[in-house]
Amino acid sequence: MTTPTRTVVVPAIIIGGGRVGQALKNMGSGSDLVVKRGESVPLDFNGPILVCARNDDLEAVFEFTPRSRWNDLVFFQNGMLEPGLRSKGLNDADQVLAYFAVSKLGEPPIDGKTDTNPEGLTAAYGKWASAVAARLQYGGLSCKVLDKEAFQKQMLEKLIWICAFMLVGSRHPGATVGAVEKEYGSEVRP
Repeated sequence: MTTPTRTVVVPAIIIGGGRVGQALKNMGSGSDLVVKRGESVPLDFNGPILVCARNDDLEAVFEFTPRSRWNDLVFFQNGMLEPGLRSKGLNDADQVLAYFAVSKLGEPPIDGKTDTNPEGLTAAYGKWASAVAARLQYGGLSCKVLDKEAFQKQMLEKLIWICAFMLVGSRHPGATVGAVEKEYGSEVRP
C-alpha cells in the first residue's frame, strides 16, 4: 500500500500585497507573512522572501530587507534584473519567470499554458526554487526548476516576448496582451 505524498509549502515572507503577492499567500499554509510598502522584513522569520513588488520599487525592497537576508530574496519581476542584482552583490539571486496572470486582487491565478507549451513555462532558479515550485504547484500552477544557464535562456526569450508584445500593443492604443495575441498576432510572429 502506498502512502500519498503531501506537498509541503514552506512558509515565506511575501513582499507586496498586490495581486501576485496575495495569490502566493493564498497558495501557502497560512503561516506566511506579508510585508507591505514601507514595512521592514523581520530577521527572525526563516525561509524564502518572495518579492512581488514593482521593478521601480526594488531599491526600497533592499532598503527594508536586512542585508543578512538578501540571499533569501526570490524575485518575481519581469525583465532582465541581473545587472541590477549584480550591483547589489547578488550574482546568483533566486528568480522566477512567472507565466501566470492574476486578473484582480483575490482571484485565482490563470496558468500561462498554451498549445505550444502545454506543460507551462513558469520557471524558478536558485536555492529556494524547489520551495517556490512546490508552492505554485500546490496552487494549481505549473513551475519547473531550472539551472542557471537554462533559466537565463528562458529569461531572454521572455524579455524578447515582452518587448515584441509591448511594441505591437503600443501601435494599437488600448490593446491588451490578449488583444495583441488574438487581433494582431501576425505583427508579432515572423
